[in-house]
Amino acid sequence: MSDAAKQKRDSRIRRHVRVRKQVRGTATRPRLAVFRSNRHLVAQVIDDQNGRTLAAASTLESSLRGGSTSNVDAAGRVGTLVAERAKEAGIDRVVFDRGGFRYHGRIAAVADAARAAGLEF
Repeated sequence: MSDAAKQKRDSRIRRHVRVRKQVRGTATRPRLAVFRSNRHLVAQVIDDQNGRTLAAASTLESSLRGGSTSNVDAAGRVGTLVAERAKEAGIDRVVFDRGGFRYHGRIAAVADAARAAGLEF
């Protein structure tokens, strides 16, 4: 890993730590955490008090692998799917954890799609 890439990653992790000081997931209102890599996107609904993932969706799943997995359309599909799975688990309110990424592009697409699918945050 080059020095620039390491610095960029470390900066994101520092931003994520700042976000996580404020954002905590509970059983009644879990945390919707999003991770974005160059190729894929992962969204999880997490209860931090019990340390459990209640629902998750990712572009790594076979149902979402068709076409590009690293664009805004794929992010929207992940947001819709994680919201549907959260609703099945009885969750309708979450707090959004952008994971130290800017609320822009794929991260915003996940949030917008999850809201449109019925999650409240």
